[in-house]
Amino acid sequence: MEKTLQEEIRKAVEVLRQGGTILYPTDTVWGIGCDATNEEAVRKVYEIKRRSDSKALLVLVDSASKIPSYVDEVPDMAWQLIEITEKPLTIIYPEAKNLATNLIAADHSIGIRVTRELFSKTLCEQFRKPIVSTSANISGKPTPSNFSQIDEEIKSAVDYVVNWRQDEKSEPQPSSIIKLDKGNVIQIIRQ
Repeated sequence: MEKTLQEEIRKAVEVLRQGGTILYPTDTVWGIGCDATNEEAVRKVYEIKRRSDSKALLVLVDSASKIPSYVDEVPDMAWQLIEITEKPLTIIYPEAKNLATNLIAADHSIGIRVTRELFSKTLCEQFRKPIVSTSANISGKPTPSNFSQIDEEIKSAVDYVVNWRQDEKSEPQPSSIIKLDKGNVIQIIRQ
């Protein structure tokens, strides 16, 4: 692994372990992240976004095998969707567990995405916990497509800004979002 990538991962993991917030590249848009099991860290993310904590945030994991640690039951359909999807897919599962309570939606659901992008996947692997990922914007404002579009207020509010992929000008799309309820009932939230 490239030395600068490894160094950025190390710094980001250190901040996450201390309950801090990071601004980092993901498999979709740049995200504000924190330890998804740390209630105080999650509260900071809501403050940075100026967002009500009644609006749940999603989490990233590096492998589908980690999902059962954070939800009571993984519907069979989820395994199939994760396997066949080619673009980033966030699945909202019923009955979240082992996560910060202020991260979980009022109906006890949680959105989880398995990331395949190099930085966020490696970060999740080395942190060994799920990481919050929410778009790097103030709630209600447009989602920035790349690092150069992120508001200075966001950049100065987080504890660490990852120095990786900042020069990219591509315009990645947010993930598709599907909600799975018990009995494999599917609701498409965003395509």
